[in-house]
Amino acid sequence: MGEQDGHGEPGEGDGRRGLLTPELRAELREQAGSDAGDKWPLVKLFNPMGAATWLASELDVDGDTLFGLADLGFGCPELGYFSLGEIEALRLPFGLRIERDLHFTTTVTLSDWAAWARKAGSILWAETLLRRASDTASDLTDRFSSSE
Repeated sequence: MGEQDGHGEPGEGDGRRGLLTPELRAELREQAGSDAGDKWPLVKLFNPMGAATWLASELDVDGDTLFGLADLGFGCPELGYFSLGEIEALRLPFGLRIERDLHFTTTVTLSDWAAWARKAGSILWAETLLRRASDTASDLTDRFSSSE
């Protein structure tokens, strides 16, 4: 695929848009230029047929290099750099590709995601645990605020 079959880069001429919207690209670049020590993951990419998951918090000025938490499904999520172009170029069975979670939002910083994912062994398990912790906190808040 790619340039040899006349499609060029993913999202160009193949009827498919890239994984990142212009707005997300701008937010990721803005956050990359920020002096803030701990950033927020703004994008979640995932393999619809497996455990590979990426949380991105920054996009380099080259428009391709993302920084965030990468989990290829081997039990050792790591902070680091990864290529958007390489992720977009992946071809999975049945014509599937890596997808972006359109509903991803978080109130957890990237370093906290990394800590939870390392303890849990994956981003997917960390997401479940974080959701449960949030739900439990909300339930406790509701119980105590309604008893007054």
